[in-house]
Amino acid sequence: MNDNELTDLLRESKTIGVVGLSSSPRRASFGVSRFLQRQGYRVIPVNPNETEVLGERAYATLGDVPDSLDIVNIFRRSEKVSEVIDDAIAKHPRCIWMQEGVVNREAAAKAHAAGIAVVMDRCILKELARLL
Repeated sequence: MNDNELTDLLRESKTIGVVGLSSSPRRASFGVSRFLQRQGYRVIPVNPNETEVLGERAYATLGDVPDSLDIVNIFRRSEKVSEVIDDAIAKHPRCIWMQEGVVNREAAAKAHAAGIAVVMDRCILKELARLL
């Protein structure tokens, strides 16, 4: 996605499902998600090891999330993305965002084939700060 497309995505999105969101303040997923909340986004935690994070109920899988999602933000190791990509695609988000250091070209191709934009190996916090 180019900068104009990213800017539109970040301006128009309201709800972000964060796969791998941890309740530990030492984890990057927590800091990034807290920043997103402070910017007005609703952040929905997706982590089978959590019940609530940042005041939001956590769900074991994306398939369990009853709400629609504008962005699915993935904080998982690259080799684990394939485990969540089908559920991510089934939520029909505008974008599947793989955080900095997360690269899975096969999963990205699958999402693209389903008509979903993909951002890979980029930090949503950094992009939001840079663009908006």
